[in-house]
Amino acid sequence: MVVGVDAGATTTRCVVATLDGAVVGRGVAGGANRNSSGGEVSGTLVAALTAALGAVDRAGVRLGVLGAAGSAGAGREAFRAAALRAWREAGLSGEVVTVTDLEVAYAAGTAEPDGVLLLSGTGALAARFAGGELRRRCDGYGWLLGDEGSAVWIGVRALRAVLAALDGRGEPTALVGTACTHFGITPAADHEAAAPAADHDAVADREAVAPAADNEAVAQALLAAGFAVAPAELGRLAPAVSAAAEQGDPVAARICAAAADRLLHTYDSVGPPPGAVVVLAGSVLLRPGPVSRAVRAGLLTRTGAEPRAARDGACGAAALAVGRLAGAPVPPAVHARLTGVPAEPPRASGSAQEPSAHEPRRE
Repeated sequence: MVVGVDAGATTTRCVVATLDGAVVGRGVAGGANRNSSGGEVSGTLVAALTAALGAVDRAGVRLGVLGAAGSAGAGREAFRAAALRAWREAGLSGEVVTVTDLEVAYAAGTAEPDGVLLLSGTGALAARFAGGELRRRCDGYGWLLGDEGSAVWIGVRALRAVLAALDGRGEPTALVGTACTHFGITPAADHEAAAPAADHDAVADREAVAPAADNEAVAQALLAAGFAVAPAELGRLAPAVSAAAEQGDPVAARICAAAADRLLHTYDSVGPPPGAVVVLAGSVLLRPGPVSRAVRAGLLTRTGAEPRAARDGACGAAALAVGRLAGAPVPPAVHARLTGVPAEPPRASGSAQEPSAHEPRRE
């Protein structure tokens, strides 16, 4: 058997699988990104491994591939040390291979050696693969310095717009009520059913209902709530921002449009070859919404084919483990059984299609 782990910033998933692609165990734990999740990485990995192994005979596990967000560059050695410690604590003795979340996400969507991964979940980036090797990546620099178009990027910009609406620097927006609901804060009277104001007179009328002091109290409460959570948690606002955009809020719509533009620019920046297989990963791109629609439409124009979905990064890691153990690329049938992704990429049908409403496995 092999083990595959996808350690994301908000969720860590683990699968145990046989060499012919049958999944015999699954486990889930919290986030394991040392930059944005908080907590102790090896402890999270142990929890996911232990849950997946269950009553499985640990002596039958020959190899594990563990991938993690934030494990490239300076984070590589720290994650490997945490992975080895967790592997031992889980009672395993087989070989351990550590990679980034890029490899496991791409492998979750295709067995093709050449193509591009575009990811937008807690973080965001694009990565180009050739011959099964990562050749170039763009972005993925974390919530503070990059991850443009990610769920956290969307959440942070929504909160900025909310604070600007509250102190008068920005236009009124339904996102004020959205943010208050998200954090359990009672909004000022003029934001209980927030809607865009059409003119300055309307703004003045609304300010007369709720004095600036009330807005200041709400702003300070939101500020405290936002800083009280791990940065990765701010990405949980993204679905509500998408919903507000769908309901016609112009501020939310602009945030979503900007996120899609940033993601497509990141895709273009890795230099994808013509007709490249594209794998989408992350909740922002796998859930229905304005960002995923715009990105899919842009990719269809660029490639002439529908992108594939990386439904389960842990199964992608297991597929890599099967291939590594065999010393050859994972057979397409085994990959399809593990990941649920068809062996051949779907071709364009003439229009971008809405992604299925499955629960994304990559966070």
